[in-house]
Amino acid sequence: MAKTAKSTGKSSNPPVFSDIVRLAIPNKGRIAAPIMELVEKSGLHLAENGSERRLITRTLDPHVEILFARPVDIPEYVATGAADIGITGHDMVVERESDVEELLDLQFGRAKLVLAVHEDSPVTSVKELAGKKIATEFPVITRSYFAKHKVKVNVVLVGGACEATPHLGIADAIVDLSSSGTTLKTNRLRVIDEVLATSTYLIANPEAHRAKKEKIDEIHLALESVIRARGQCYLMMNVKRASLDAVRKVLPGLSGPTVMDVASSEGLVAVHAVVNEERVYTLINQLKRAGAKDILVMAIQRMIR
Repeated sequence: MAKTAKSTGKSSNPPVFSDIVRLAIPNKGRIAAPIMELVEKSGLHLAENGSERRLITRTLDPHVEILFARPVDIPEYVATGAADIGITGHDMVVERESDVEELLDLQFGRAKLVLAVHEDSPVTSVKELAGKKIATEFPVITRSYFAKHKVKVNVVLVGGACEATPHLGIADAIVDLSSSGTTLKTNRLRVIDEVLATSTYLIANPEAHRAKKEKIDEIHLALESVIRARGQCYLMMNVKRASLDAVRKVLPGLSGPTVMDVASSEGLVAVHAVVNEERVYTLINQLKRAGAKDILVMAIQRMIR
């Protein structure tokens, strides 16, 4: 339900806002810190500092407030309308079977939900796990996966340290998240199959997205612009007109470099381009050899197409 500010007739009162959008983000976990950084970079700065943070926190945008919640609860908060939009893992959305719209892949927190057994296990396929015990924190996804393969198993729900269950005799296999595979190798586990690929998503309540489309689309664009800017740099340089073609051949810009006249008696033009950060190291020397000078390299905070 939209919140409104009470009017007392005084001109100093804050304006009335009828369409406040509530954004739910994780209060802890592996993706909490990068999500908070993304939200801040997008321009949604918290109105309260960390020590004063509450369950629901205002932002400097009077139309947006933030709800801090457990990642696993966010899909349902959004689906039921307790929050209009949220940021959480795709795996959480699938596990909770929540009726939400996945608006944007935020391209971090990538991982795979995998089926794994102890490295000494004779099991090499899903079919061989019929009648066995499978430990997981994702019972819905796990049951759906085995049902798809028409294999009946006993699902053992665990709240953590899933990778230890085969060693303890609690389960014959596990279904668990793996990002690098290091934890699995450390615990001498072998992957049998990939169950689900996941990433962090911006999700929305379908009804809220229709009712508050303008503001939600604005937040969507702000987050997307930060993601587009990741790994990109802005190059600015002066180039003599005679060297312009050589410099253009070096630059791999998104839509080709921008060339502008410079008030100079040396026949210079200013060349601007967006390039991948990983290429800057080698590009600088190539540009110098091609005739560029006064080269500036700048970070990009947001990029909107």
